[in-house]
Amino acid sequence: MSRLIHCVKLDKEAEGLEQPPLPGEIGVRIYEHISSQAWEMWLTHQTMLINEYRLSLIDPKSRTFLLKEMEKFLFGGGSEKPAGYVPNESSSS
Repeated sequence: MSRLIHCVKLDKEAEGLEQPPLPGEIGVRIYEHISSQAWEMWLTHQTMLINEYRLSLIDPKSRTFLLKEMEKFLFGGGSEKPAGYVPNESSSS
């Protein structure tokens, strides 16, 4: 049975996540206020940021940067794409 929430990112009623996607307070906040569709949008955006900025998830600075960008993307005005970013049209993802 899917759970409906008011998604703050999409500003509409939408299907919620099945469980918090991250540990701690931020995970609960996402679970309560972000739809599964908006979370998928973030994961795609996060992958682009990791690839474009060549981030290492082992690096605490990279993880801090991604958490800040996630907050902006999901709850703020949005996360910026890297300067000069052009989506790869040939990718099938």
